[in-house]
Amino acid sequence: MITEHALLPVIAGMEDEFMAAFERARPFISATEGFLGLQLSRSIETPNHFLLLVSWTSLEAHTVGFRGSGNYRQWKALLHRFYDPFPVVEHFQAVEPATTAPRIAT
Repeated sequence: MITEHALLPVIAGMEDEFMAAFERARPFISATEGFLGLQLSRSIETPNHFLLLVSWTSLEAHTVGFRGSGNYRQWKALLHRFYDPFPVVEHFQAVEPATTAPRIAT
């Protein structure tokens, strides 16, 4: 599994419009072969910054499958106008299993 990481700097004042457009764009990415899930988070300190984490089966599922598809063209048309500057996208692969906090008996 690969995690796509993108810090999305949305133009200040356009946050609500961006979030509405993101909901319209979500079906285009989720319909892509190799898509496993996504999470969109909003910065507390910088409210016009969003963190997008997308899980893919492989790097190619994102870089070739999604970006080479009509779904990506729809995604781009809906979302790319909100970014300034354009986001840097990186891909990560886990090097160790996820850790969760232990439950403390009460």
